Amino acid sequence: MRRFPSSVYSVGEEPDPRFSLANERTFLAWTRTALALIAGGVALEVLGLDLHPGFRLAASLLLMVTGTVVAPLAWWEWMRAERALRQSRPLPGALSAILLAVVVVTVGLLVLAGVLWR
Repeated sequence: MRRFPSSVYSVGEEPDPRFSLANERTFLAWTRTALALIAGGVALEVLGLDLHPGFRLAASLLLMVTGTVVAPLAWWEWMRAERALRQSRPLPGALSAILLAVVVVTVGLLVLAGVLWR
C-alpha cells in the first residue's frame, strides 16, 4: 500500500497510532494558526482602525506573510516529527514556535506604535 508522502512512510516502523494522530492534531492546530494569522492581518487592514496607517499596514503585512509561511512550515514539521516517531528517535524541536513568538511580539509593538503615533 502506497502512502503519501513516501519520504515519511518509507522509513522505520509504524508507531503507535495515538502518537501519529497526536502529531496530526498538532499539524492541524498550526494550520488553524496560519489561517488565523492571515485573517487577522486582513481584518487589521480592512477594518481601518484608528492607527497610524504605516504601522497598521506593516502589522497587517507581517501577519499575512507569517500565516503564509507557517502553513508549509507546519507540514515540514509534521514530516520531521512523523519520521522521528517511525525511527524511535527523540522528537525534534518546533521552529515554528520561535517564529510565531517573534512575530506576535513584533506585531504587538507595531500596533502599540500605531496607537501612540496616530
